[in-house]
Amino acid sequence: MDLSTITGLFLGAGCVVVALVLGGSFGAYVDPVALLIVVGGAGAATLVSAPIRRIFAVHKVSLKALMHRGVSPQEQIARLVTLSELARREGVLALEGALNEIDDPFLVRGVQLAIDGTDPETIRSVLETELEVLVERHEAGRSMFEQLGKYAPAFGMIGTVIGLVAMLANMEDPSAIGAGMAAALLTTLYGALLANLVFLPLADKLSARTSEEVLVRSMAIQGVLGIQAGDNPRHVDSKLRTFLPPRSRAQEILSQAA
Repeated sequence: MDLSTITGLFLGAGCVVVALVLGGSFGAYVDPVALLIVVGGAGAATLVSAPIRRIFAVHKVSLKALMHRGVSPQEQIARLVTLSELARREGVLALEGALNEIDDPFLVRGVQLAIDGTDPETIRSVLETELEVLVERHEAGRSMFEQLGKYAPAFGMIGTVIGLVAMLANMEDPSAIGAGMAAALLTTLYGALLANLVFLPLADKLSARTSEEVLVRSMAIQGVLGIQAGDNPRHVDSKLRTFLPPRSRAQEILSQAA
């Protein structure tokens, strides 16, 4: 589970709730009709702007942001160097027995292509195409949250206008103007909160997840090609470390020296 996402959502929601409680009656900020306008309107606008199959995939994308625990670049390097050592010692065909221990379908596919004797250019082409498809799929999911974050504040303003029109149409009771104004402004509050606390942060988190997966899978492509070419495991390790930021490389060198 991604603790930063869960912690951020609960911390943000908690701060808002505490502020509302300290600022007055919490019940004054609860309006199901305003929430319906914002959530229903943003969802409807997103449905108009995107294919329905993409809408139904939103929950999977949300779970990816909340629950994903990917392999770190350092773990990927260690795994690929281990496979390289095995292939160097016993031959590429010996990797067949190691496939069951790999939980990454992308890496399994690459290693299997190497075992089958596929030429390097074909391996690179197949894996890079699969990586491009993955990026497109993630981008589609991320764009859904960006659209929700874009439409929610707009429908908050629409709800406010609706509330103001209803309030001005019933000016016979001046004592109700204050309550009507407060209710009208709640849709703007809901729209801003949902956009800036939920939808847009989740879109940014999914973008970060995509970058992480692209890095790890690019390392897998380079590692598989090195394994197939029979490169020395130390050379494979050296090539893969070029994917790391300079500071991470320096820390790895210091840890190995120690």
